Amino acid sequence: MSVDTPPTTTSRAARRRLAIARVITEISGPAVCAVTGLLVVAIRNAGSGAGAAWGGFAALFVAGIPMGYIAKGVKAGKWSDHHVADRTKRAVPLLIALASVAVCAAVLAAVDAPQELTALVLAMLAGLAAVLAVTHWWKVSIHAAVAGGLLGIFVILFGPWALLGLPLLAAVAWSRTVLDAHTWPQVMVGALLGATVAAAVFPPLR
Repeated sequence: MSVDTPPTTTSRAARRRLAIARVITEISGPAVCAVTGLLVVAIRNAGSGAGAAWGGFAALFVAGIPMGYIAKGVKAGKWSDHHVADRTKRAVPLLIALASVAVCAAVLAAVDAPQELTALVLAMLAGLAAVLAVTHWWKVSIHAAVAGGLLGIFVILFGPWALLGLPLLAAVAWSRTVLDAHTWPQVMVGALLGATVAAAVFPPLR
């Protein structure tokens, strides 16, 4: 008669580690980071009421439409999950996101929306284009790229104090490696790519 072996301390720790990584991955998703940046910049420029409206409009095109398309694809069986883990299947959702963000940038520019908000959307557009180009050959981390870009934007807006967010960026990178979604080089290059594009595009346009 066999006796069940109680879970070891190591296995419990491993499960806890995976659970924490999953939570961090979900709350730091590209859509969440993008919406956070949009709302912060919109409210900073236009006051809480109008700022939230501009941020909400931009969030629909930057996050809502792309994520809606991905969710529909997951339901149809095109992708395994909303993170689109298979690199070879990321081109189409990235192109949809690119088109949606481009439309958003054009509308914001046409209606004379807050300049910093328009600049942020254009920086996001450039970041998406860079990620799309790299993804053609290599599975760079989109989570890390968007989080790195957001941190770069906040450093530009709020100064060195925003660097206190570096541990949060490190946590995002850690979560993706723990879940075996990316290697450390993929998350490090993603974070650097996002921050570099943000630093190059946002300041001259704001």
